[in-house]
Amino acid sequence: MVTGAILAGGRSTRFGDEDKAVASLAGTPMIRRVADRLAGTAPPVEPGAAAASDGEPVIDNLVVNCRADQREPIADAMAGYPLEVAYVEDETPDQGPMAGIRNACRGAPDEWTVIVACDMPFVDPTLVSYLCGVARDHEAAVPRLEDEWYQTTQAVYRSAPMADACDRALARGDRKILEPLFDLDYVVVDDDAIRDVTTELTFDNVNTSADLKRAERRYRADGPDSE
Repeated sequence: MVTGAILAGGRSTRFGDEDKAVASLAGTPMIRRVADRLAGTAPPVEPGAAAASDGEPVIDNLVVNCRADQREPIADAMAGYPLEVAYVEDETPDQGPMAGIRNACRGAPDEWTVIVACDMPFVDPTLVSYLCGVARDHEAAVPRLEDEWYQTTQAVYRSAPMADACDRALARGDRKILEPLFDLDYVVVDDDAIRDVTTELTFDNVNTSADLKRAERRYRADGPDSE
């Protein structure tokens, strides 16, 4: 069993005054775009268009990590979602993505947690399934592109060991998001393996209003309203 966990607790300082988690992306809150792709109910937008549209869910449950002040608008955005949704609020906000991953893994009801940032509205469900398979004999599977950048916020972790590793890193004062991995049996999914499954577009994120406009163009061009 696999829990999907969406990280939404960041302050989105480069995005402007609006919380990007619930910002409208072609008529749908961005966090719902991410969640729908994990549930197989999203419009057929690449990458992984077939898996994201009328496909099987790649998760069994969904957890949203957020600040207390975000919960109500995010819950509104998630109304009618086909899977059960739990909310894990940050007791101490603004501790960074590692704390968000820790909290999400603690709140996950399943052995495995798929972490996805709320600003990755093109996450490929096919890659998520692949990562879950790779992780099975380890404690984490983390993609790494050719630029050597680890994609820790689109990765799979064994829930309890990752939460414990994050606790230890935070207790040491280590805030770098890679630190918990060094306490785990993790496997790196390299660029060649990623490109056998999907494209780098799965990792596209929306940090600015300009990024949002580009993402909207992709949704409107590839979605059902484009015909």
